Amino acid sequence: MGMHGGNWWSYIRYDEEQDRPDVSSDLLKRVAVHARPYWRGVVIILVTIVGVSLLSLLPPLLIRDLIDTALPDGDILRLNRLALGMIAVPLVNGLLGVVQRYLSSNIGEGLIFDLRCALYSHLQRMSLRFFTNTQVGELMSRLNNDVVGAQRAITGTVVTLISNAISLVATLAIMLTLEWRLTLLSVAILPLFVLPARRVGRILRKLARESMESNARMNALMNETLNISGALLAKIFGRHRAEEQRFTKTAATVRDVGVRQAVVGRWFFLALSLVGAVGTAFIFWIGGHLVLQGVFTVGTIVAFSVYLRDLYGPLMAMTNARVEFATSMVSFERVFEILDLPHEISNQPNAKELEEVSGHVRFQNVSFSYLEHGSAPVGLEEIRRFSWHSMMTPSVKKSTKGAAEDAEEVHTFEQRLVLKNVNFEVLPGEVAALVGPSGAGKTTITYLVPRLYDPTEGSVELDGLDLRNVTLDSLASHIGMVTQETYLFHDTLRANLLYAKPDATEEEIEAACKAANIHDFIDSLPERYDTVVGERGYRLSGGEKQRVAIARVILNDPKVLILDEATSHLDSESEALIQEAMEVVMTGRTALVIAHRLSTIVDADRILVMDKGELVEQGRHDELLSKGGLYARLFETQFKSVRPLA
Repeated sequence: MGMHGGNWWSYIRYDEEQDRPDVSSDLLKRVAVHARPYWRGVVIILVTIVGVSLLSLLPPLLIRDLIDTALPDGDILRLNRLALGMIAVPLVNGLLGVVQRYLSSNIGEGLIFDLRCALYSHLQRMSLRFFTNTQVGELMSRLNNDVVGAQRAITGTVVTLISNAISLVATLAIMLTLEWRLTLLSVAILPLFVLPARRVGRILRKLARESMESNARMNALMNETLNISGALLAKIFGRHRAEEQRFTKTAATVRDVGVRQAVVGRWFFLALSLVGAVGTAFIFWIGGHLVLQGVFTVGTIVAFSVYLRDLYGPLMAMTNARVEFATSMVSFERVFEILDLPHEISNQPNAKELEEVSGHVRFQNVSFSYLEHGSAPVGLEEIRRFSWHSMMTPSVKKSTKGAAEDAEEVHTFEQRLVLKNVNFEVLPGEVAALVGPSGAGKTTITYLVPRLYDPTEGSVELDGLDLRNVTLDSLASHIGMVTQETYLFHDTLRANLLYAKPDATEEEIEAACKAANIHDFIDSLPERYDTVVGERGYRLSGGEKQRVAIARVILNDPKVLILDEATSHLDSESEALIQEAMEVVMTGRTALVIAHRLSTIVDADRILVMDKGELVEQGRHDELLSKGGLYARLFETQFKSVRPLA
């Protein structure tokens, strides 16, 4: 279908509107909020920009005066002054540039600091669900690349736009005073700048986001494969060549996008430069004829030719200003995408501080699904604020569902539940053993007690208080957790222990380690508590790491304890030491234990038997055996063969 002349501009405007990122007033206001603390520096930068722009206009006037007055009149004094002026202008401009650079770098680094701290603080409060659905490398990309891009938008793009705008206005004003007819001819070629800018701008904006996203994917891949666990896995399965190929493919995407950005940008610059050259040649041709006719002097045409350069340079930049500005705002959008993520697990407005805790844990009609998360996004894939290929919002997508799909969604809700209407209570000081087949929901229950997740339905209570009405910090201070996979920072043993209680004394640290049966081992090390444990604690054995984790919990002295005692992969000595340490740490505390040992199960005050997300049995060991149900079958097939530990 052809485009008639009258419809061409309408088509360009329509096409541009369809592909425009949302550089809204709200977005600009948020950017201004982050720049507000640096407003004094911004004002001084603007003053220096005005100064540099105005001073840059003087050399052509000095050249004009040299050609038209000083040389024809033989005025030596005037010649000397003009020569000194030609030195003074770049000197003062350079000094102003140093001041401008100093202030812009201060503002830029300050913005990086502020945004990184804000992002890190926000991410620290995101729920566990978010991190299980997000690659760490992509988060690193947001904290590094996107934050730096946002800083450049303020100290680079915005400063350049203002500088070019001032230069353009001032240059046009002087050119009009020199020769208004040539000035109008110079401006007449503006449409030739606008057309390529509008067409190329769409491609450059798209490539900017593609570049950021491909870099994020590459960072995610590096993070997964270059940490100790990923490196170990690749070596075990001999997959280093496959990983190299996977990385090469991802890095090639980054490379290709970068090449496309560079080439498209260069073609764009070539087109604008060609237009500028044609405009300059045209003005020279017309101006030359006017000089020959005596309309104005040689000095005027020479000065005018210099101003043409100062006009077309900023004009090209201003023509592309909207493109560059919108592209630079992509970085801010990606930063704000993270900052706008709601905190799924957060303090209620009237949340209470837990002070004295007895340790009464109660589950009331608790159902839970890892897929049900309300309005909170699961991961970064759900927070695309602007799509280059589809502008359909989630609400529009939802409205397109048919009745059959809605019915299917209701039908599958029960299938998505990993806990279904669970009811039980653990009295203060009791030990409750969680048993059941793999995937029964035992670990999920232990995640709900410290409020790593909130129930989809029902409530979890501590001492009669719904956990959603308790402050997170006070809850964490009363609940301790030792998981099956112990995580230690790449730091000293002392630093890892102090993570639970930063103000703990040396005596308290040693007492906790003695209770956890790890002090003698640490004391035998050359650097004792100052020994660095390595990435994720890989310099320690599994049993040693678990005992360090138990010591860390003892140091925190929680009233409610959650333990996953899966130690079947350990040797008998390590298992015995850990069992003894666990008995010490459970004394006087309410404990929920995912039990794997016969001794823990038999001695538990109550046993909670889970199956397919439901609590099917509960009671003491003898009671459940006599019922002949699931527990009795599990006991015969699994627990009875496990050696009891004294």
